[in-house]
Amino acid sequence: MTTLLTVPMAGTAGAAVTRQDVTDAVGKRGITWGPCEEEPTVECGTLKVPIDWSKPYGPTIDLALARRKATDPSARIGSLLSNPGGPGNSGVNGILRPSGFSEDVQQRFDIVSFDPRGVARSGSVTCSASVYNRMPYPVMTSQADYLKWVAYDARLRSDCRKLTGPTYDHLDSVNVARDMDAIRAALGEDKLTSYGVSYGTLAQQMYAELFPNRIRAMVLDSNMDHSLDAKAFQVSEAAAVQDSFDEFVAWCERDSECVLHGRDVRALWKGLLEKADRGELMWPGDGRPVSAHNLLWLGVVLNEGPVWRQEAEVLRALDGGPVPDDMPGPPGNWPVNGEFAELPTAILCADWNLSLRGYGEYAEVMRASNAVAPDMRYNPMPMGDMPICQGHPVNNPQHPLQYRGSTPLLVTTTVHDPSTPYAWSTNVARQLGPKATLLTYEGWGHGVYGMTECTTAAMDAYLISLAVPAKGARCPAEEPQG
Repeated sequence: MTTLLTVPMAGTAGAAVTRQDVTDAVGKRGITWGPCEEEPTVECGTLKVPIDWSKPYGPTIDLALARRKATDPSARIGSLLSNPGGPGNSGVNGILRPSGFSEDVQQRFDIVSFDPRGVARSGSVTCSASVYNRMPYPVMTSQADYLKWVAYDARLRSDCRKLTGPTYDHLDSVNVARDMDAIRAALGEDKLTSYGVSYGTLAQQMYAELFPNRIRAMVLDSNMDHSLDAKAFQVSEAAAVQDSFDEFVAWCERDSECVLHGRDVRALWKGLLEKADRGELMWPGDGRPVSAHNLLWLGVVLNEGPVWRQEAEVLRALDGGPVPDDMPGPPGNWPVNGEFAELPTAILCADWNLSLRGYGEYAEVMRASNAVAPDMRYNPMPMGDMPICQGHPVNNPQHPLQYRGSTPLLVTTTVHDPSTPYAWSTNVARQLGPKATLLTYEGWGHGVYGMTECTTAAMDAYLISLAVPAKGARCPAEEPQG
């Protein structure tokens, strides 16, 4: 079913037109490509899209794009649009680096990506560092803390809105999905071929709802589940990061290459958290104190690869052992130097209703998260974002997906993902209906593409030849190296 919009089109007088007509017209403005300043072998360009898609001929924003052209023009199928994760990741930066796609895909597709609205070169959400740096501690312990956050959020939003401009009111993934269709049209593609990972899958899901008949192929890798309320969102994230920590501990117990092999890793971790709670944990080689909330980030970022060897060495260093050469910087948010700070969390707040009625509801969410994550407590990424979203307008509230297209879609996931739980992708595949096929990698980490030959071959076959894996397809786990 195609929804009609009444908008002024060129040469019409308020005629009823489809949203596809609108995005086609915007896409026809075109993209002027030229060598990227940072990497001349890559092409960069911009596309003007409406700040407010209900006013397609109103004020615009320049979306930044980059592409690597197909390495074998004779075998070229078309363009592959890659949706970055985050929120806040730059797709342009992803193209400037060597492609993570296989040689087969690079031969047949122009690999294209973009900075979504509100990110990097596409009008990043900008705030005063003086306001940003006054952010309260992300873990609340009382109603007074909750009220402090509500007051702070109102001031932060006002400041960021003033510096960012009207784009701040239109950051949600529905708007990004419409941007995607305008990019498709500007690239000269009748139908979209896309790959998205992590938060980028939410815009793809919205695209599937809005433009179900405009899809050639769509890979949704490590999905957001936009049907979850605030509590279910946080509790499922806590369970996932605990599961990944359990897998790390199990590796240390079975592999003598783990520098913590033979030690009680859970006890060591508990001791580090308690030391951080007391304000006594300092980051090796840096000297800054690390809060318990920031320490929890290690359980997310080092298990996304995963990089278990490094994780074990970092924990040993925090416990007074030798500092490894690849010791990362202290995790978490730190005061921003300079005049401005970026706040990509505003994108999440526009897509997800995470507002709570008061501290009592927050405490219940925290208790439920603690119950499923005895070592990790909670996932610091969404739990730390939730206070920022209190009272934030939500343009794209949670809802079950509806896909009415006939094109098969490929949903992929890992069993042990600390950031987008396995259950999220299984729920998304179920919501998308019989045209969605779920491909499960039985191993670890965040993001399936490139994990193993099995996962990559299956996804390549779908993107290139539209060959859909069998229902219930699974790829065996392969022990992470390094």
